[in-house]
Amino acid sequence: MSIKTKRIESIDILRGLVMIIMALDHTRDYFHYSAFLGDPTNMETTTPFLFFTRFITNFCAPVFVFLAGTSAFLYGTNKSKPELSKFLLTRGLWLIILEITLNNLIWTFDLTHEIIIFQVIWAIGFSMVCLSFLIYLPKKAILSIGIILVAGHNLLDGIVFEGTSFKSVIWYLLHQQQRLPLYPFKLAVFHYPVIPWIGLMVLGYCFGTFYTKKFEVSIRKKWLLILGVSSIALFFILRGINVYGNLLPWSVQKNTTFTILSFFNVTKYPPSLAYLLITMGPSLLFLYAIENYKNRATNFLLVFGRVPLYFYFVHVFVIHAFAIIGILVFGGNWHDLIGKGSGWSSNLVNYGYSLFIVYIVWMSIVILLYPSCKKYMIYKANNKDKWWLSYL
Repeated sequence: MSIKTKRIESIDILRGLVMIIMALDHTRDYFHYSAFLGDPTNMETTTPFLFFTRFITNFCAPVFVFLAGTSAFLYGTNKSKPELSKFLLTRGLWLIILEITLNNLIWTFDLTHEIIIFQVIWAIGFSMVCLSFLIYLPKKAILSIGIILVAGHNLLDGIVFEGTSFKSVIWYLLHQQQRLPLYPFKLAVFHYPVIPWIGLMVLGYCFGTFYTKKFEVSIRKKWLLILGVSSIALFFILRGINVYGNLLPWSVQKNTTFTILSFFNVTKYPPSLAYLLITMGPSLLFLYAIENYKNRATNFLLVFGRVPLYFYFVHVFVIHAFAIIGILVFGGNWHDLIGKGSGWSSNLVNYGYSLFIVYIVWMSIVILLYPSCKKYMIYKANNKDKWWLSYL
């Protein structure tokens, strides 16, 4: 079946790649031993392979958020500012609703919603709401706000709140990762404080200028190369100085390998400047390299990159369901894999599989979901007249 689309393939290819990598992280979350009660970046307990498995998935959320801003800009090229603002506001609010209801349900499988987790869908939705107002500003002002939020938010790292006061909860939503009992939920988990994510989406919105029809490809590639290399260089400079740009400094470890791991152990919650530099820099270089490149691999990635929200929700549900099937097959208690207000069961300390099994399950799930993603991609592309598809 033919596909009618004017989408920019290199952007969708990058998005598809990070969506697939994201599935690896979520597979590890539900299948790797100690995943529920351990930390793959803990220098005392991790291994180089485990750390690498976690590190490469760091690219997912930043690229997802950044390209959401880029897509917003491109969507607005043939819309008025009020039309674009209305779309961003309503879609942002819709994503927040999906986070609180559907996303929490498929992550926890708890019908009582005792726990609420603010994750990447929440961050994208809230950032879109903010962007819906910011687009009325001059482009230079929008760019300046994005740079200030991304480069300067680590100045706020020393501000720490405690408790469940209104002021504290607002700060947890904005800049401090936190877990706490919060009515009407037994547990609220603030994984994605939004200040840096707003800045990143704003920068992605400005980045969309490079992909307008009148922008020369040669100049775009030049800027992709400059920005990509500069971001990586700045990361090494900041981490080398070891004073600013990350919540925790790196330190000398038990051997050279682990010292290197410590150097690359950047903070995701909230995403530090160092974290965003080392993830967005290579991503921009990927866009530089993939321009006008097309083969079977890129066609495969395109499918996932054009249906990101569908793939996100479906793959989490499938991974969680497979994990429950696995624990039943091997004689465990499936209730342990239901997230409740008290958190995950302490019985999971002995649960899990090797990284080899994690990778096998990951690849199997990606292949399993490919046909439905492709069908949905074709349906969306050939039904542009259905306005509601733009919200999915």
